[in-house]
Amino acid sequence: MRFLQYVISGLASGSIYALVALGLALIYRSNRILNFAHGDMATAGTFFAFIMLGLQIPYGPSFGLGLLFGFVIAVLFYYCVLIPAQRREATQLGQIILTLGFGLILQGAISYFGGTEPQMFPFPLSEAETYQLGTLIFDQLSLGTLAVGIVASLLFYLLIQKTRIGLAMRATSENLPAAQTMGIPTRKILALSWGLAAFLGVLAGLFLAPALLLDPFFMLEPFLKGFAAAILGGLNSLPGAIVGGLILGVSESLAGAYISVAFKNTFAFLIIIVVLLVRPEGLLGEEFKERV
Repeated sequence: MRFLQYVISGLASGSIYALVALGLALIYRSNRILNFAHGDMATAGTFFAFIMLGLQIPYGPSFGLGLLFGFVIAVLFYYCVLIPAQRREATQLGQIILTLGFGLILQGAISYFGGTEPQMFPFPLSEAETYQLGTLIFDQLSLGTLAVGIVASLLFYLLIQKTRIGLAMRATSENLPAAQTMGIPTRKILALSWGLAAFLGVLAGLFLAPALLLDPFFMLEPFLKGFAAAILGGLNSLPGAIVGGLILGVSESLAGAYISVAFKNTFAFLIIIVVLLVRPEGLLGEEFKERV
């Protein structure tokens, strides 16, 4: 039963990694670039929600405003920075460097407005409130995190696969010139992709902040784990991002329980190395072929 306890704990953290990985995979599918500002966008949205809570605004509106803030800054970055760079024929590496620079700018702004001292993040769910099912014990925050992570991932996947907007997003990521020829507003679709990616990142940040102390760099490790999960599942595969996040979370939990807490991060990345040696494109990824 202890094994099951560790698996469920790993699924809770893995669901958060999956949200981060989904955002990274969505941007990569759409623009073929890696967004190194993803974690900082999530941090900015979480800090905005924290500031709203400090103004005595209730949890729901504060969290909603934080999610909206992350969405807006991602869309503005795409329209105000990436599009002008692309018009000047910036290389993919150049665009990646732009995301890195934007992340550093966000870090500075967060440190200035939110401070650098670690702070407690108020949240309606508590780690101290626990429930028991047989010999299994679950805390309220972990259950909420697992539920939100799975539901959000499922809803996002359904949005991509079952809606007209999702169809437009898939068409744009598969063949941009063809999508433009068919009358799809590709700029708006790509901007929406950036906004949704940041939305998922902020959602992950809101559920991580209560378990961690809130500071300008609290999303650094979750970003790296989400990045690893996206690579494990396949950077161009949204289902792969979900699977990779869950595998990473469970492997970390089991390694920490049965090997060593200090070794759990190492063990998770060893799994990634082994998988990529066997399948370089990731578990569910496909080799990307540029269409001309």
